[in-house]
Amino acid sequence: MTSPYPRRWWALGALSVVLIVIGLDLTVLSVALPTLATDLHASTTQLQWFSNAYTLVLAALLLPAGLLGDRLGQKRLLMGALAVFGGASVWCAFAASPGQLIAARAALGVGAAFLIPLSMSLVTVLFPPQERPKALTIWVMANSLGIPLGPVLGGWLLDNFAWGSVFLINVPLVLIGLVSVVFLIPSLRGSGAGQIDLAGIALSSAGLVAVTYGFVRIGETSWSDGLSWLAVAAGALLLAAFGFWQGRVRAPLVDVALFRSREFTWGALLATVSSFAMMGLIFVLPQLFQAVEGAGALVTGLRLLPIIGGLLVGAKVAERLVAQAGPRGIVIVGFVLMTGGFVLGATTSAADGYGFVAAWETLIGLSLGFTMPTVTAMAMNAMSDARAGSGSAMIQALRQVGGTIGVAVLGTVLNSGYRDAVDVTGLPGPVAEAVRGSASGAAAVAQQLNSPDLLASARDAFVSGMDATLWTSAGFGALGILLSVVFLPREVKETAESGHDLVAL
Repeated sequence: MTSPYPRRWWALGALSVVLIVIGLDLTVLSVALPTLATDLHASTTQLQWFSNAYTLVLAALLLPAGLLGDRLGQKRLLMGALAVFGGASVWCAFAASPGQLIAARAALGVGAAFLIPLSMSLVTVLFPPQERPKALTIWVMANSLGIPLGPVLGGWLLDNFAWGSVFLINVPLVLIGLVSVVFLIPSLRGSGAGQIDLAGIALSSAGLVAVTYGFVRIGETSWSDGLSWLAVAAGALLLAAFGFWQGRVRAPLVDVALFRSREFTWGALLATVSSFAMMGLIFVLPQLFQAVEGAGALVTGLRLLPIIGGLLVGAKVAERLVAQAGPRGIVIVGFVLMTGGFVLGATTSAADGYGFVAAWETLIGLSLGFTMPTVTAMAMNAMSDARAGSGSAMIQALRQVGGTIGVAVLGTVLNSGYRDAVDVTGLPGPVAEAVRGSASGAAAVAQQLNSPDLLASARDAFVSGMDATLWTSAGFGALGILLSVVFLPREVKETAESGHDLVAL
């Protein structure tokens, strides 16, 4: 492409609508689980798989989706992915059994696995180097905003409509996206036919699924669960074999030369650290608002809005300052803000009001606005357009696994701290286990027993576990500072020129 595509900003706006929907589907289900348990007679395990089916399929297909985008061109695959995502949303909304909903959520994961890397690679293809940081900031914001918006929209829909509405909301947005792709996205010639790395696809998919499943299971059970660690170990071995294979196959799934670039390697890894922090925060805060403060689904979602506000402001400020401070300086400042926000949050007590929580919540959102767009742009600018799809998929695969590990690690720390601190003295065995199982369960038992002391103990115990969780998050923020100082280059290399051709519509 010798000149910028004239409708590139309109195209990015259309893709952003779809990306928000994908983020929504990561979290919107959290507020609907109690309703689903009743209406579909779903067991606890089935409730967990409503979320896990989406996560596992997404992790498995990201890398093959990026490769196919490079080979076949992004437009036709985007259209197919949107059709799958819209159809799966309707299937989810009208699922009549837990098994149907699990299958439909897996189909949603298929659509999302193609939409995320293909839309990201289009930013590299359509925008010239000088415009990419701003375009990638918009992309990252759209990809991130749906995550905290999920509980807000889900809470409002559940208060006014049937549970299927949390999925049907996708349909009009997907239709807008589909029409926009047809008329606003140019047809792009991929690299054409060639050998497909089937062994690489099998190894990477199996490895990512095994690692993701292992950490998801750890979050549901404990660090001592042998089957969980067996899955993680098997996944790690498969991914090691995948890395070995990529260095020897003629047409690899992932260009290992990308990892010779400090910008790509550390940009991708630091994006993963940021995802770890964001997903951990989204995991902890709804439980604080609902279990400790007794907020409903909609109020809980509204109380997450400071994350969005901080993210928007942080991204805008970082965009303006990056020319003066450089990407490295902006990222370091972002991780300093993140660490400070988590340290402040770790001082929270059960007696603190929402104002204090909103303050450190906003600070962490601000830090995400500094870090996520900047490190993503750094990684994307290090790759050629011919490998934009597979490179984007690698970044997103790392972020997805990082977010999953974040929820598992922080969830285990939270549960361990809560179980050790809650007072179950004098309670019968089954009742005590229900209390130790979760703060929500303890609140229900306390209400049945009319025991304000038990409720106060559960709230204090949850906040104690949350504080330990936030200290852990602060440690990862400090790790981000260290990695940024030591490994990020002081000057970022210019992006390679585009190698794609546009075809007239």
